[in-house]
Amino acid sequence: MAECNLESKAFYNAIHQDVLIGSRCKDCGHVSIPQRLICRVCHSDQAEQIEFSGFGTLATFTVIYVPPTEMVEAGYNAKNPYCVGIVALEEGPRISAQIVGLDLADPGKIKIGMPVRKTVVERGPEDKRKKVLAFEPA
Repeated sequence: MAECNLESKAFYNAIHQDVLIGSRCKDCGHVSIPQRLICRVCHSDQAEQIEFSGFGTLATFTVIYVPPTEMVEAGYNAKNPYCVGIVALEEGPRISAQIVGLDLADPGKIKIGMPVRKTVVERGPEDKRKKVLAFEPA
């Protein structure tokens, strides 16, 4: 495992390589995402970087019909909404991300507790494309 790096840049660089990283406190075992140098539970500075499986369950969600500018530029609008959810990872922590691969014409069919897995969505102009964390039904 690589040295635990507090910089958010390491988290986003890992996503660009299709890896989801966080940290585990060596003293109390608390798991965090993104990675933390100081444990929020016991305040220890003994952390190790971990890689998450990328699997979890959908804890909650919302469908966005009036998106911010970045999402409008990605093609979303009232007629083409997108879904954002909180995913409870198998390892314990929760993370917010776009949920893709769903039928947004009938949001009532989206179920809390449904299994999901990590994926990425690429956005931006061709010369500046970036990968963004997302989840899809497993």
